[in-house]
Amino acid sequence: MALYGGIEAGGAKFVCAVGTGPADIRAEARFPTTTPAETIGRAIAFFEAHGKLSAIGVGSFGPLDPNPDSPTFGHITTTPKPGWAYTDFLGALRAAYDVPIGFDTDVNAAALGEHRWGAAQGLDTFIYLTIGTGIGGGAMVEGKLLHGMMHPEMGHIRIPHDREQDPFEGICPFHGDCLEGLASGPAMESRWGARAEDLPEGHPAWELEAVYLAYALVNYITILAPQRIILGGGVMKQEHLFPLARAKTRELLNNYLQLPEILEETDNFIVPPGLGLRAGVLGAIALAHRA
Repeated sequence: MALYGGIEAGGAKFVCAVGTGPADIRAEARFPTTTPAETIGRAIAFFEAHGKLSAIGVGSFGPLDPNPDSPTFGHITTTPKPGWAYTDFLGALRAAYDVPIGFDTDVNAAALGEHRWGAAQGLDTFIYLTIGTGIGGGAMVEGKLLHGMMHPEMGHIRIPHDREQDPFEGICPFHGDCLEGLASGPAMESRWGARAEDLPEGHPAWELEAVYLAYALVNYITILAPQRIILGGGVMKQEHLFPLARAKTRELLNNYLQLPEILEETDNFIVPPGLGLRAGVLGAIALAHRA
């Protein structure tokens, strides 16, 4: 049986796995994202210890270059992650392995995993968002992962910011108060002085977070008309945020879209990942299958 390796490369940690899918993970490892040489080296050492691989898939933080025709294909580009800008991620793996390697963003990989095994099975147009250390979005449109000149950067859209209600300036080093700058996990911690998971359910942080997410979701809905939106990442582990975000999204749409999925059935329209916290690494394995 073919054996696949997957790397979910996050700005805070790497998750590596060997297997064929959700029911067959032979080995898994998690370790901090340090320098490129050390971190990619640990991933290679993990794979070498767990058998001969038929292919590898990588879902990575970015920005990155996913264009196979580009001379910098497989590079991480203008990331604010110290030491990682312009890293030839794919090149380092190709130097160690002569097997097909699939390479895309972490969120596009998670979207592919959800399409194959999770909450997007049977759909051809949907969005996967991660709300955590950063905010990123991947999309499948008519059965294809969405790419253009590069890849979607859904976390950096500009949304309304009422500075009387929320005087917080935002933390994005490029844009200040873009969506990521206002609603990511680190933004919540900087604004409220506590990590998202430590804020109680009734804290005003959650109402504000739901407003910012809803502004973003309305933009995505009106642009891509997705059949479903999947919200993952550490912040969304707070399950009480889902009904708040659904209600705010319906409120902002204001009956403009007369669709039962939005008017009546948002529990099945704005949903958590079917693959849970493994969406990213299983998505990377799905990229390996595709490669």
